[in-house]
Amino acid sequence: MKTVKWTGIVLSIILLILILSQLFSASAGSKSPPSFEKVRDAYKKSDMLLLDRHGEVIHELRVDKNGRRLEWTSLKDVSPAFIKAVIQAEDKRFFSHHGTDWYSLAASAFQNITSKKLRGASTITMQVASSLDKKLKPKGSRRGLVQKWQQIVAGLALEKAWHKEEILEAYINLISYRGELQGISAASRGLFGKEPSGLDEAESFLLASLITSPNASVNMIIRRACFFGNTTHLPKITERIKTLAVEKLGSPYYVRPAAAFAPHAAHMLLKDGRTNAFSTIDGKLQRFACEMLNHYLTLLKGSNVSDGAILVADNKTGEIFAYVGNSGSSSSAPWVDGIKARRQAGSTLKPFLYGLAIERGLLTTASILEDSPLHVTTSTGLYVPRNYDNIFRGPVSARTALSASINIPAVRTLLLVGLNPFFERLKNLGFESLTEEAEYYGYSIALGSADITLYELVNAYRTLADKGRWTNLRLSPDDKIQRPIQVLDKNAAFIVSHILSDREARSTTFGLENPLSTRFWTAVKTGTSKDMRDNWCVGYSGRYTVGVWVGNFSGEPMRDVSGISGAAPVWLEIMNYLHTALPSNPPKPPKGVVFTNVSFHHDMETSREDCFIEGTEPLLEVRLNTSQQKPHIIYPADETLISIDPEIPDELQRVPFKFQPSTREYEWVLNNKKTGVSSPLFLWKPERGRYELSIVDKQNYVLDSVGFVVR
Repeated sequence: MKTVKWTGIVLSIILLILILSQLFSASAGSKSPPSFEKVRDAYKKSDMLLLDRHGEVIHELRVDKNGRRLEWTSLKDVSPAFIKAVIQAEDKRFFSHHGTDWYSLAASAFQNITSKKLRGASTITMQVASSLDKKLKPKGSRRGLVQKWQQIVAGLALEKAWHKEEILEAYINLISYRGELQGISAASRGLFGKEPSGLDEAESFLLASLITSPNASVNMIIRRACFFGNTTHLPKITERIKTLAVEKLGSPYYVRPAAAFAPHAAHMLLKDGRTNAFSTIDGKLQRFACEMLNHYLTLLKGSNVSDGAILVADNKTGEIFAYVGNSGSSSSAPWVDGIKARRQAGSTLKPFLYGLAIERGLLTTASILEDSPLHVTTSTGLYVPRNYDNIFRGPVSARTALSASINIPAVRTLLLVGLNPFFERLKNLGFESLTEEAEYYGYSIALGSADITLYELVNAYRTLADKGRWTNLRLSPDDKIQRPIQVLDKNAAFIVSHILSDREARSTTFGLENPLSTRFWTAVKTGTSKDMRDNWCVGYSGRYTVGVWVGNFSGEPMRDVSGISGAAPVWLEIMNYLHTALPSNPPKPPKGVVFTNVSFHHDMETSREDCFIEGTEPLLEVRLNTSQQKPHIIYPADETLISIDPEIPDELQRVPFKFQPSTREYEWVLNNKKTGVSSPLFLWKPERGRYELSIVDKQNYVLDSVGFVVR
């Protein structure tokens, strides 16, 4: 045994001589370490933070899948118990040596010669130096002699350039602890669900024991942690370590995000190499909106409603104050962004239809429209619109038709305005989801058969709120501010807002007491799509526009969800929150709008004061006037294919040409030749060929035209 001992000593001395022989050559080629500040600033988190408009964290999003690294943690923000545990486990003489623990190095060299169990003897400083220089990383399982000396030299240089506290701070932030957890913040939150400042002795010893072998077995970690714990003489520390190790290391770890209120906004803004990003969102409002959406979806669960979305924007600036893409973990598809998802619009497009008719002088708020059965001939057959409640109310004013959301008068208004002009208006309002031609959607677009997004809808209503001026929505303070585009006539926009804020006119369908009635001024519209698959509520106050959608991302229909029982209560909660201390007064009418008293023939509606574009106000009592209807051909529809029936004698075959309104006379023109027929019904004998059919007025002005083929 003495021979072996002396041999070990001699070999250790030889090893030391060999190491020293490398001193000058190794140190001569060594480079200066980077500054502590440079290392700290170059540290990249795996998670990015989305901040609200006030700098508050509203979402933490992981963007790097190669490792889990959270915020760089300052030494002062770490529990003293953990610092003590790390020094005891990794480098007992850290504060007394100058980068290399020569005593430990010599002992390690001796043990490596006399024992099969190898020791590295790397100090904390040397480990930090290795993490800063890839050349110092072990090429195999262990470093060679020259590489070890290079690590020693790098450690000595680091000690001269950095303070001890900086070295220790870098160490606890750069090392791996368990699996993909890198840095003390990720380890503390991932394994114990707490910040590093709250680590106790048992937790600290467990973490310190992970440094040498991050993925060692639970039993091995327990033995190592208990060994260090016994040196503290703290009562029951080993029992606490064992229990904690089994509980925390024996199951998958989870890094609870610092905040998780805006996942979809985070995915849009946290990109392009950003570490943190500011948004226009108000954190308190975002939290409240999330809570309200979840609350009301829980109440609607019995009506087969699983999903919803909320968008809140500033009327003037377009800044988005709340972006709630879905209800979160309770959603049927948490990854789906309900604000950008395309859904059927329902009645939410009607304000823009009536606004166009008012702007062009085709209707006023007092114009009477028939709420009676309607059959519209199209190229694919008859379109027969129905009211939501299957009730026909007879003659109603445009104000009542819009505010009470009656379907058939809306289709009559579209016939008056024209399909293509209305379609172009929607495109100008930013409805980019309308990717097909106008004919694809047909006249049912008046009732919202087209798929749109909540994002588009909120901005269109915001355009109404801002006197018809359209600008882009902004989620980031860096988003470019576009110059306003006057898409809607400001007079018509005011009149539509006046209608949408009319509680009494709305009562025809919704009653006087409902979630659309606020204690302050608002203009609001609901909508429900076909088969009750989507329910909307969109409206604005003097300052904000709020849009809410509820339904199912799967497209499954809801049950017994009306215009005021689905999205409307959520809308009301958000509006009340926004105006807790902020008033909302009615907008002032533009110079081109006048108010006058109107009365209706046979008391079709109650006399009232109403608003009109100057020059369109009625001078006498309002009557049902079909002359207001735009002349149009109702049969044949454009591009109709007509076949001659060989079983019917030629002299009996006729094609009925029809136009509306039937109370007027317009001459039929076929292939640019006048027929001499001016009645609304013209029975024409068909002949094979392609035809262009028109109706003209007395000034030979073409009022409508269709093409058809006879074969």
